[in-house]
Amino acid sequence: MADVKLTKTRVRAGVWEGILSTGGAKPTLDVLHLEQKLPGLVVTEMPGASGTFAVRLPIPASVLNEGVQTFLFRDSSTGETLTHFTIVTGVAMEDDLRAEVDLLRAELDMLKRAFRRHCLETMG
Repeated sequence: MADVKLTKTRVRAGVWEGILSTGGAKPTLDVLHLEQKLPGLVVTEMPGASGTFAVRLPIPASVLNEGVQTFLFRDSSTGETLTHFTIVTGVAMEDDLRAEVDLLRAELDMLKRAFRRHCLETMG
């Protein structure tokens, strides 16, 4: 099933959504979190698009714990992992790389302002 592709489209209101392209029949999917199957996965064929399916997974609040949570979408018949997504919760912002980049940008802006002020003071 090398031609099977699952692509995330969005996460909205606690529901992961994606498009599954198989070029044929609807496969059976499982979503695993910590090696446990999650309930609620819905795969429906898209009208007028043979072999293309809308995939929706309500993310259970019970699996959202502090730290990094990874979810695997697998083809039940082959065991092949099609895609995954990760949710990070409860991590302090100083431990988050995005927060570090934002902090560096803010410090760089502060240094630019101080350097410009210094240049104006020394020139005039």
